[in-house]
Amino acid sequence: MSPPPGHNIKDVNRDLIAIGGSAGGVEVLLALVGELPAKLPAAILVVLHTSPMYLSPLPGLLSKRGPLEALYPVHNQELLPGKIYIAPPDTQLQVRAGYVEVVRGPRENGHRPAVDALFRTASWAYGPRVVGVVLSGHGDCGTAGMMSIKARGGVAVAQTPETALAPDMPKSAIDRVNVDHVVHPVELPGLLTRLAGERVWAKQAPVAALIDQMEGKEPGTAVELVCPTCQGVLTEARTGDFQHFRCHVGHAFSLDSLALEQSEELERALWAAVRALEESAALSRRLSASNAGELSSRFADKERTHGQHAEAIRRILLSGDTSTRNDSPKSES
Repeated sequence: MSPPPGHNIKDVNRDLIAIGGSAGGVEVLLALVGELPAKLPAAILVVLHTSPMYLSPLPGLLSKRGPLEALYPVHNQELLPGKIYIAPPDTQLQVRAGYVEVVRGPRENGHRPAVDALFRTASWAYGPRVVGVVLSGHGDCGTAGMMSIKARGGVAVAQTPETALAPDMPKSAIDRVNVDHVVHPVELPGLLTRLAGERVWAKQAPVAALIDQMEGKEPGTAVELVCPTCQGVLTEARTGDFQHFRCHVGHAFSLDSLALEQSEELERALWAAVRALEESAALSRRLSASNAGELSSRFADKERTHGQHAEAIRRILLSGDTSTRNDSPKSES
């Protein structure tokens, strides 16, 4: 059999399954692993958005539910079929050929670990051998990474949003990516087992320039915004209605996650302004008391004015008018 144009002659199976999710994802994972075969010819990598301070017992729970061993990997650990590698808290789980990387890389969409980081690096290392799976979760992390997987010939799978505790993540992927399979969780074990056994040609064709921009390999279009995490200049890559932003450090955002991060940055700045104004009012009160005549009156006016400004900003903050946040959980800054 001759390989298709743009492919080399190496015939392999889909031996890397990358799974991402957030709220509601654990329940789907627990059901999934109980139905997978002991000799699954693929490694499974999992990113769930978790607290940076909480070491979950998830590896042990998954190991007990099915025949595959689940573990928190260490940096440079070998990737083996039939193993489940779960992103440790506050680290990015990334892939290179044959190994995992566990690093404290830049947050993406406010998350570390981030689904996009896993999907993107898996596609770099394994091309069409990757199966990407988006499970229940808030926000849209995973959409950009799924675009990378599809651009290199991988397979995109999403949980049916109607079955998800939090439908945002699978719905975003379905709406913006040419997803191959939208499945009920009960169908997922059979589908992944079948996909892992499929033979594929190892693709070598280049990806579109837009994907290179989204992944940070090429500069995107400059925008009039700065990164809310590091204040670096942001560039934008846009496909359809999906806007993706990245700074030179590597912090990355969808439009929704950028709005959320910017809202939180604004809130921090306003609370800092309240503190500065209240301290200025307190100092002016002392200066007014220690002086006499016109100087005392000037400091009293300053105390009153700064106190009023601080109270006005405090009322805005307590009313929630500065927030664009939704119900999506995020990693702490």
